[in-house]
Amino acid sequence: MMRLAVRTLRFRKGGFIATFVAVVFGTAIVMACGGLMETGIRSNVAPERLANTSLVVTGKQSHLRPGAEDATPLPERVGVPVDLLAKVRSVHGVSSAVGDYTFTAVGPAVAEGHNWSSAVLAPYHLTSGRAPRSGEVVVPTGQLGDRVTYLINGEPRTFTVSGVAQGPAGHAFFSDHDAARLVRNPERFADLGVQVASGTDLDDVKSAIEAIDRNLAVRSGVDRGLAEHPDAEAQRTAVISIAGSFGGIATMTMMFVVASTLALSAQHREREFALLRGIGTTPGQVRRMILGESLLVALPAVALGILPGTFLGRFLFDQLGSHGVASPVIEFSQGWVPLVAGAGAAVLAAVGAALIAARKSARIRPVEALMEASLQRKWFGWVRLLFGLLFLGGGLALLIVTATVMTGPLAGATAGPSILCWAIGVALLGPFWTKLVLAFWRWPVQALTRVNGRLAIRNLSARSVAMSAAVMPVMLAVGISTANLYMQTTQLQAASEAFTRNLRADAVLVSDAGLSPAVLDQVRAVPGVESASSFVRSMGAIDEPRNAPFDEDGSPVIGVDAQGANGTAPVRLTSGSLTGLTGSTVALPEYVAGKIHRGVGSTITMTLGDGTPVDLRVVATFAAERGYETIILPASLVAAHTTDGLTKQILVRSASGADVRPALAKLAAVHPGIQVADRDTLVAANAEDLQTQAWVNYMLVGMLIAYTAVSVVNTLVSSTLRRRREFALQRLTGSTRFQVLRMLTTESTLVTLAGITLGTAIALACLLPYAATVSTSSIPTGPFWIYLVIIGAAAVLTFGSTLVPAIAALRHSPTQPSHAD
Repeated sequence: MMRLAVRTLRFRKGGFIATFVAVVFGTAIVMACGGLMETGIRSNVAPERLANTSLVVTGKQSHLRPGAEDATPLPERVGVPVDLLAKVRSVHGVSSAVGDYTFTAVGPAVAEGHNWSSAVLAPYHLTSGRAPRSGEVVVPTGQLGDRVTYLINGEPRTFTVSGVAQGPAGHAFFSDHDAARLVRNPERFADLGVQVASGTDLDDVKSAIEAIDRNLAVRSGVDRGLAEHPDAEAQRTAVISIAGSFGGIATMTMMFVVASTLALSAQHREREFALLRGIGTTPGQVRRMILGESLLVALPAVALGILPGTFLGRFLFDQLGSHGVASPVIEFSQGWVPLVAGAGAAVLAAVGAALIAARKSARIRPVEALMEASLQRKWFGWVRLLFGLLFLGGGLALLIVTATVMTGPLAGATAGPSILCWAIGVALLGPFWTKLVLAFWRWPVQALTRVNGRLAIRNLSARSVAMSAAVMPVMLAVGISTANLYMQTTQLQAASEAFTRNLRADAVLVSDAGLSPAVLDQVRAVPGVESASSFVRSMGAIDEPRNAPFDEDGSPVIGVDAQGANGTAPVRLTSGSLTGLTGSTVALPEYVAGKIHRGVGSTITMTLGDGTPVDLRVVATFAAERGYETIILPASLVAAHTTDGLTKQILVRSASGADVRPALAKLAAVHPGIQVADRDTLVAANAEDLQTQAWVNYMLVGMLIAYTAVSVVNTLVSSTLRRRREFALQRLTGSTRFQVLRMLTTESTLVTLAGITLGTAIALACLLPYAATVSTSSIPTGPFWIYLVIIGAAAVLTFGSTLVPAIAALRHSPTQPSHAD
């Protein structure tokens, strides 16, 4: 039967090419997602500034809350307490250990400052001059004796160049005394560089250092680079999450598309299988032939899909890096595991679909097969009915959970998978839904098209099962595209509204190098300024009480200064006041305070972004949108526990009728690096992370849309080519080419309308509960032109995939023999 399978390939080129294309693209997408997953897991960052170390000791970048199962990631650099340096040096096998102070120092060709004793960790070599003393600096490029100014902690400071050192670029070295004075938290090193004595077992030393303090993390090998780039450690979770969620959806979509394509190809060959059964072919031989054909197509397609999968994975990672989702310093990894995953998923999809198709084709009696091929009366078997109902039930369950259980952005965790459940459930029961929708559209189409409409509708009624195979890919493309794109636009709009609803700042001062407290005092003294406050962002976790309604990633934290009722804090107070927001105090969202049973005057325990535990007294509660709750702390407290320790924004509120921007611009001109912007800049900064995440989803959804478009083209081209005998018969009975094309145009219109109707319905089943959960309206928000582009693209694909092959088929004489696909 394998020999027969090989021989049939040249006579079934259309169906096999469709399967081949689906497997190639499916393999590439799954393999690319696997590469992202492997990259996130490995997170290989080559060490540069810490390359001359055996081990690098850092603080553990996670915190396990009491009673929690999963650790909460800490977004700020934890660091190592200074007093642990002596203990690390005393560990058996450690020949030397050096502490590293790291702080922001913006100047010529420099972004970070360090203590000179840590220069040996790279190592840096002096090419001229000497080590720095107090008031001096060693730079990567420059002339000895030059005076160089750096912005450190928001203030310009000038140093004399004492030496020039060769090593990794972007770093300047100050005396140990100056570095301890300039760093915001001299009680903690950023990390420790450890040299292990020759002949000592590295793992033994590593274990001994970790035993000193359970909050220490010891890195060796390529992992040492993660200590230099703590953002890479935080972003690895995002890469793994994106690769996992999108890879799962892509794998399911790929299997569905490949299975649909193979099933359609087998359905088109029912008459052939009936003839084979009629001449004595056994069911087992038919199954082996179908399976052999699938493998003959799938294996070369998988081999070809590996090459674009490699390039696609690299392209996706580069895009994630350029948009701040993945750290650009991480090395992209795509080994044999993603290759096996992509190839295995594609082959399993092809083999599984072939076995399902072969089961039906091999068991049917020859006479029944001939009737089925000609009349196509059987809608679906009980297996498809069962799984179709299960997927529809799953979609309904996720709809209920989204509407009643989830809050805010978390609703995407259930709304996203629901669209796949709805789509697959509708596709499995395609003939029923197609007949239902066509019953609605047939009358207006027939009234507009008259004779051609009646002929097309009679054709569709006689071929309803086959027609559902053409409608379902259109439904899938429209449904997935509409739901995913409008989920992003709705989320962006809801988050922006939640932030701006209570935003009362008229202007904002911004500096990446930080703003000193003196600048805040000067801003408050500007005529027309009613209120001004520092503004700092971070993350934290409520440890006590333990029932805080935040997920395992912790809770967003905003730092502002103490202020009265006319302050700039973006909140609407419901109790208490922010005038006492100093020291160890906190203002809680009203919903959070109610869940943990804490009001004004009570206390809570939090772990801040760098892992520091603090006891806080509640001074106020405020209203907040569900799912968008933030915790408000004193700005000085939040800034002290961030990686750079800097305040980078000052919010300004002007008195009624006053325009303070010219005066603020004059003030900013006196301080290097400070810029003045309006409130729109603050809103844009708040939405930056959401915009980045939305862009990533747009890109990944675009890939799925392109892949489902392949399914639309495959299905419709294959279905049209199969009808060449039907077109020839119409021509022989007197129909012209133009009349046949008009009939097909009407059929394409009905297919497009049915697919758009079903796709829109399943998209709304996902979007309506999602919008009601994340925003104050149950109507999804976003530009209407997105929907118009989606249905326009669906129409172009449907008409093009039907009419183009039909025109090619109609060029031949109706008496010319042809092989049906």
